[in-house]
Amino acid sequence: MANISPFKALRPRAELAKQVASRPYDVLNSKEARDEVVGNPHSFLHITKSEIDLPEDMDIHSQPVYDKAKENIAAFIQRSILFREDKPCYYIYQLVMNGRSQTGLVASSSVDDYENDIIKKHEFTRPEKEQDRINHIATTGAQTGNVFLAYRNNEQVDALIENWKNTHTPVYDFVADDAISHTIWVITDDAINGQITNLFKTQVPQTYIADGHHRAASAAKVRKALGTQAKAEADYFLTTLFPSNQLYIMDYNRVVKDLNGLTEADLLEKLSTSFTIEKSGSAVAPASLHQFGMYLKGQWYILTAKPGTFTNDPIGVLDVSILSNLVLDPLLGIKDQRTDKRIDFVGGIRGLGELEKRVNSGEMAVAFSLHPVTIQQLFDIADSGNVMPPKSTWFEPKLRDGLLTHLIYS
Repeated sequence: MANISPFKALRPRAELAKQVASRPYDVLNSKEARDEVVGNPHSFLHITKSEIDLPEDMDIHSQPVYDKAKENIAAFIQRSILFREDKPCYYIYQLVMNGRSQTGLVASSSVDDYENDIIKKHEFTRPEKEQDRINHIATTGAQTGNVFLAYRNNEQVDALIENWKNTHTPVYDFVADDAISHTIWVITDDAINGQITNLFKTQVPQTYIADGHHRAASAAKVRKALGTQAKAEADYFLTTLFPSNQLYIMDYNRVVKDLNGLTEADLLEKLSTSFTIEKSGSAVAPASLHQFGMYLKGQWYILTAKPGTFTNDPIGVLDVSILSNLVLDPLLGIKDQRTDKRIDFVGGIRGLGELEKRVNSGEMAVAFSLHPVTIQQLFDIADSGNVMPPKSTWFEPKLRDGLLTHLIYS
């Protein structure tokens, strides 16, 4: 059963929340981060992307960068930009994008649960990305990056959260520059917090990492490295838990640099073995699983996988697997999507126009649009102990860094 706990968040003063809140550290590069903080000394990017306060030729993974993050977080506290909650609380985090709302519970989740597979994974992690977060957490003593967890929704938990939202005033409520609304409530009632803890411990058998595999792995490895020096806070890591009925998974599309020596006619002929093909007069957002859009030489096509061309096991039935097994590997020669430089990935938030742009510019030769993975497919794969192919899921909207931070050294 899931072990979660309230915690004393490090968080901004209400009037500074919008200025402090920053996009996640891993969705923008150093130059973009430098540009984003111009005129805003309160941005949390000074902590999560602290290289922006150092010379541009500095190695972003060098120890001075992590030391600068530690210095900046101390300065934010000293200047009363950030303060520590005076008692452990749960937090409710609501996001609204394009009129669609989703609400999660911000909590600290058990590292033991992560290591014992009560927190389910569906992706491999990369050692260099883990090491970056390990160094950041170990130096600053802060888990600044939120791990996005999903769970099968529980009516009692839903009711407690909705009741608190409806009867209390949020501490933060603002619309970010990207038009996404962020609203946060603090659950200060110890009895309610106790009920939530107990409901997860008795009625939520497992949770699932939707986004943040590297952050979760890093938190576990920091706890292990600290050993007997680890304080109780290091037994938990920062998470936001979303019920499955609130989640929105977007498509994660592919663009490929060349046709592996094939002509356009050759590719269409070879595709016809495994797919029915029809031309489309407009951009193709697949209407159902096992249907794909393809943009080739200024023309959109609808590709529908023929019955019997793919397996029905949890991995084989995924559209990312079907595309890989029937197109990318045998026809376009892409054996490993993690390392092949001929393929790139485009999150659905960028729209189908981005696929057209990449192909029309001549940078890429062909683009494929996919139907989003379903939350049930994610659960099925994690439950089976398997991992998804790379770049299978894109979750929007993104949680902002800086609004709620978990300290492990205090």
